[in-house]
Amino acid sequence: MGSAIIPTFPKHDPASPAFWDVRFDAAFTPWDQGGVPQSLVDYITQIPAPKKVLIPGCGSAHEVRFFAGLGWDVTAIDFSPAAVARAKQLLGELGSHVRKADFFGDALGKERFSTVYERAFLCALPKSLWPAWAARIALLIPPDGRLTGFFFFDNNEKGPPFGIARAELVELLSPHFDLIEESVPTDSIAVFAGKERWQVWQRRA
Repeated sequence: MGSAIIPTFPKHDPASPAFWDVRFDAAFTPWDQGGVPQSLVDYITQIPAPKKVLIPGCGSAHEVRFFAGLGWDVTAIDFSPAAVARAKQLLGELGSHVRKADFFGDALGKERFSTVYERAFLCALPKSLWPAWAARIALLIPPDGRLTGFFFFDNNEKGPPFGIARAELVELLSPHFDLIEESVPTDSIAVFAGKERWQVWQRRA
């Protein structure tokens, strides 16, 4: 069986929307699970009441339908116009939950979220942006709120996906968060298989 042909793309910085626009326009999204991961389903269905959740770097935003169906107040953002267009197309009337916004900008204003859901966003960011990501996460989540999702552990220098060392993730988050839950996903897609963990970090006061 032949391997899939990987398209050739113009050289763009992964920190720019253009990098992602050309991939969404070409329907080349190997990081996209195409559905809702089981670890998220198992976790969210144990929470007794709906909360307010942010999905940064949402891509196709498959999880929006899941959160909204359970009554959660869900906001999904992406700085790629092509990604936002794709998500809105897939979600139909639920596309109103998706908007174009830069996670590091001021589009969210003073909004705070009891949950921030991480799925292939941190590993899409160049390493130079990781400290800013951690600072922004700590600002967006109030005390007792949680950062939940999937973290890609690898020592690769090239990406995306950019793998992070466990010790480095702890260094980034431990000033404001405690790790309270961790497990190995059962349905990882090929690009993350064997190297990702589901984790829940709780914001300290």
